[in-house]
Parts: sequence; structure tokens; C-alpha cells
Amino acid sequence: THGPGTMPRMQIVTKRRYGALPSQSLRSMIRAGMLPGAREENISPASLDLSLSGEAYRVRGTLQTLHGELVTDVLKAVSVERHDLSLPLLRGHTYMVRLNESTRLPDGIYGYTNPKSSTGRLDLHVRVLVDGIPRYDTVPDGYHGPLWISISPKSFSVLVTEGETLTQLRLFTGDTRLSELELKMAIEEYRLVWKGSENIPMVYKELAARDDDGSLVLTLDLKSKCLGWVAKNTEAVLALSKIGHYSPTDFFEPLLLDGQFCVLKKDHFYILSTDERIRVPPVMATEMVPMDERAGDFRSHYAGFIDPGWGWGHMGEGFGRPFTLEVRPFEDIVARHGQPIAKLRFEYITEAPDITYDTKPSNYLEQAGPRLGKQFWVPNS
Repeated sequence: THGPGTMPRMQIVTKRRYGALPSQSLRSMIRAGMLPGAREENISPASLDLSLSGEAYRVRGTLQTLHGELVTDVLKAVSVERHDLSLPLLRGHTYMVRLNESTRLPDGIYGYTNPKSSTGRLDLHVRVLVDGIPRYDTVPDGYHGPLWISISPKSFSVLVTEGETLTQLRLFTGDTRLSELELKMAIEEYRLVWKGSENIPMVYKELAARDDDGSLVLTLDLKSKCLGWVAKNTEAVLALSKIGHYSPTDFFEPLLLDGQFCVLKKDHFYILSTDERIRVPPVMATEMVPMDERAGDFRSHYAGFIDPGWGWGHMGEGFGRPFTLEVRPFEDIVARHGQPIAKLRFEYITEAPDITYDTKPSNYLEQAGPRLGKQFWVPNS
């Protein structure tokens, strides 16, 4: 056995042939010219932030390329108008922006993109498109070409600036997502899951719900001092560059209990929290994946990627950290404490990154309960 402050036995596997690429590999790829336009300061432990260029268009709706088709050809074929990024991106509209970065991936390396955490917490729906692939957020094996981002503000209008980062790219040499047996072993070996308000790790048999597919099902916290937030449909404009500038009540309202439950209303946007606290060891990363219809008809996240080292501390002394959820119900939901609300898939990276989440500056290192984006000051802080 081992305590929170010791390195687990599974750490002896320091390098793998397949898996997600860590920070040092991303840095080497930038220096080798495989990620044109990328900046080393935008590297995270196992991902690369992608930045907006000044080339932006307002479009009629979300676009998708067909097999072999260029994004620029799609833009020419549909009705678009050039958009000046000094003007807000309006709620209820969709915009296409070319990213500064492109890729020249060697054969055997492919990628996926995820919205950044602060992007998801603003109900800002973003998806990356590439030439010739009719899939969002997918960079195919060996892809050489530009990257574009579709941006749709859902609750309120936003102001973005050239160079701002809304999404992140992860690169892989192979699929190392965990099987159910591997998940069970990792939970006990790495102490991945911790009880809500207690510094006590959970074992596999204590999990409230399982899908037996290698994923970890997390439950809703409705016992914290702050239960959550619901977005206002306001005409105000939020500037993403203004960090710690806004009061939470400028754009959100506090979520309130009705007895032992609350009602999550259809088509509203909520910021909620998991009851469980998760820690991610340096040799792993994790991604939120969609819940299936057996859990209800809702979306539980926009941003879904969690870097290696989340809640781990500097040397494994951490007790985990809850996940903030971005929930949009497609039906009215009576929500109670402890009901299944989100789903995670863990995956291995090829080797531990030279930086980890808890050893770098972040607005969410002290996250406890549902936390709004970095543009908001923290109540009672």
C-alpha cells in the first residue's frame, strides 16, 4: 500500500510506445516545424492551446466539410460575411475563425481538440474543423493543413481578441484508454477518486454508478455552500480578456434548492460541480465524455480535457479536486444530490510531462464547488 504522499507502484512504467504526447514532445514538434504558427508558451502538460487569427466570418450556422473538401471552399459556397474581431460575437450567431496554428503531422500521429475550461464555463460552443474531414474536433493521422474554429455564443455575446485561445489540441500515437479492469486497478493504485468533503480515497466498489466500459461515472454535488449557477440571457457583452473583472451576478444567477432537489430547466445553462474529487497522476490524462440517454437527456460538459497532475499536488500529496460541469438539459430535470451527472475516460500518455497541472499557474488550483470562468471574481474570496 501507499499513502497520498508516495509515488504509486505503477509509476515504474515511465515510457510507453502509444498514448497522448506530453509537453516535451509538443515542444520538440514545434521546433521541428510540425506545428507551424504554434508558440511554446501555449503548451500545457499534454495539450497545446490554439489561438485566433484576425480572419473571421459570420456564417448562417455550423459548417462541416465533406470528404476531400477545403474549409475555404465551403465558406465560398455559403453566404458568409467578414467579421471584425473588434466587434462582439453575438449570442445566437455562429462565426468561423482561422486559427494561427496549422499542422504538418508525420504518419502515425493524429489529434483531437477540446474547448478550454474557461470557454466552456461561458457557454461558448466551439468546434475545430479541418480540410477534407466531415468530423468536428478531429485532426487525422498525418494531416498537413490549416485549422479553423466555429464559435457560437449561447447565453450572452462575447468579445474576443486576435491571439486569444479558446480550444486546445491533443496529439496521440495510439489509443491507450483504459478498459474496465485497468480502470479498477488504477483507481486503487493511483487513488484517482476521493470522497466529496473528506480526505478519504474511494475504492472501485464504492462508486455509485458504473457503465462497465472503462469510464468513471461521477455524481452531482448539491450540498456545497454554493450549489451552482444558471446563466442569464442578457444583452450585456463579456470580454474574454478581462480576467477577474466581472461580478458573477452580471451574467449568472445562483442556483437554489427547492427542499432536497432543484429543477434544471430545459435549454438553460448551468455551472455545477461533481461530488467526487478527482486526481490525475502525471502518467495519465482524462477527458469528459457524453453521458448516454440512460442518465437523462442533457449535456454535461463543453470543455472536457483535464491535464496530467490535476489534484495530484507536486509529488502525489494531493487529495483531488472536484470537476466543474457545464450542463445544458434538453428536458426539465429534477436534480438531487448524488445522482449521476458526468462521465470520464482516463488514458495514458507516452511519458510523464515535464510540467504538470498543479505545478503551473492556474485560475482553478483552489477550485472547490462550482467555479465560474476566470473572467469572474470569486465570491467571498
